[in-house]
Amino acid sequence: MSKKIVLVTGASRGIGRAAANKLSKTGFNVIGTATSQKGVDQINQEGMYGLILNLNDKKSIESMWENIIDNFNCVDILINNAGITKDNIIARMSMDEWEEVINIHLNATFYMCQRATKLMMKNRFGRVINISSTSATIGNRGQGNYAAAKAGIEAFTRTLAREFGSRGITANNIAPGFIDTDMTKFLSEEERDNIQKDIPLNRFGKPEEVADLINFLASDEASYITGQTIHLNGGLYM
Repeated sequence: MSKKIVLVTGASRGIGRAAANKLSKTGFNVIGTATSQKGVDQINQEGMYGLILNLNDKKSIESMWENIIDNFNCVDILINNAGITKDNIIARMSMDEWEEVINIHLNATFYMCQRATKLMMKNRFGRVINISSTSATIGNRGQGNYAAAKAGIEAFTRTLAREFGSRGITANNIAPGFIDTDMTKFLSEEERDNIQKDIPLNRFGKPEEVADLINFLASDEASYITGQTIHLNGGLYM
């Protein structure tokens, strides 16, 4: 039996990199995207197939899918992981800050899922795993754009699960809390300490812990799980 093909966006660092490497070691054929050639080179060096992808540019998304169809002809599992933050309090948030975050997270998730599910339907098999955030559920000061986009992704995923379940396609969200990645490195030691006081496990999560859950949802063992948002946050939200 041929290896299942997995597409991981944002695979050159953080959660995406950990997930891509975990899936590759598990036996999947992994396609990983990055925004720079340096990131693509790194993905290739780690034994996967790297592609440039700018989620804020629909032409870049289309170009990536053309490459995948030409070289692989299908995608069995889609992991929408890539994203950005443009934090600001709502009173000061610019339309550019709002629109870029909404576009890269919510709009791009729609485009990616639309293209992937068309391929998955032919095989009557598919897994869609969208990376959400605890911010979607509890909110986070300065992240009105990010929280709104992630909440939209969660609702969209539930609809995806209802529309495609009869075709053998599952769709789920993973909502990480504070994970040790580039997105949290800007926090000061004092800020980290204050956040950790609210986390029952008293630490930030590891990218590898998110990758383990992604790997499970991509597996045959998770074939009866769909339409769910699974929180992974050390107890920050219960």
